[in-house]
Amino acid sequence: MQNALEVQNLCKSYEGFALRNVSFTLPKGAVMGFVGENGAGKTTTIKSVLGLVRKDAGEISVLGGSIEDAAVRAKIGVVFDDLHLHKTLRIRQAAKIFPHLYEDWDAELFAEYINRFNLDAEKKIKDLSRGMRMKLSISVALSHHPDLLILDEPTAGLDPVVRDEVLEIFQDFMQDENHAILFSSHITSDIDKIADYLTFIHDGEILFSVPTDELLGEAGILKCSVEEAETLDAEREGLLRVRKNQFGCEILVRSKEQFRMRHPDAVIDPVTTESLMLFYARGEEA
Repeated sequence: MQNALEVQNLCKSYEGFALRNVSFTLPKGAVMGFVGENGAGKTTTIKSVLGLVRKDAGEISVLGGSIEDAAVRAKIGVVFDDLHLHKTLRIRQAAKIFPHLYEDWDAELFAEYINRFNLDAEKKIKDLSRGMRMKLSISVALSHHPDLLILDEPTAGLDPVVRDEVLEIFQDFMQDENHAILFSSHITSDIDKIADYLTFIHDGEILFSVPTDELLGEAGILKCSVEEAETLDAEREGLLRVRKNQFGCEILVRSKEQFRMRHPDAVIDPVTTESLMLFYARGEEA
């Protein structure tokens, strides 16, 4: 099956920051959660994929082709953290521009999304709240029938009810096995709900890019004292990362079930995307 996105050894340097050999693969039919702290390199990676910044090195394949190909660009829907339209335009006026920008623009589908999101077509862009602008941006991204969605903070500024509705729309989009989503977000609970793959970037480098089930489904967080932690063999027990605090230790274990078989009385909590980020960003190797 052809991959929707392949990034191999992407490098991009700025003063004080660099992407270093960023590599990951997003298969068709999958959603990839792309996570990391502020300044870790998520947006730079996305802009490199879209050809908005010139990469220093590396190879990027989008839908089996190059982002420089107009036919490839036409099959990508993009949502950034804000809407880039002239602020004095009304929504209905902007809607007249989109058919000239997108070959497969679907005016009826756009109208459906506008109604679904309760957006007033007479409102000017400048009068829309951040949440309304995000809903309009999502509507535009979906209304030209893309095969790949690239989303940079698409649920930012939305209340929990609307966020849930937006995630449902993305899940509907994924009913087509030829579709794929690269989903960058700080709202890790949204990533937990929708992502099939999890890619974590830290200080310009990819620390891991794996199926979500391998970490969220199998891994666990062991809670114990510092003294108990020192008695464990990291390799034999499958210990990955350690975080120490005033109350003791939290240890990321590769397989909570295997660990429990050897230590039935152990206290092991489930893993979330947020806890993984904390272990890899602020923890230590076990």
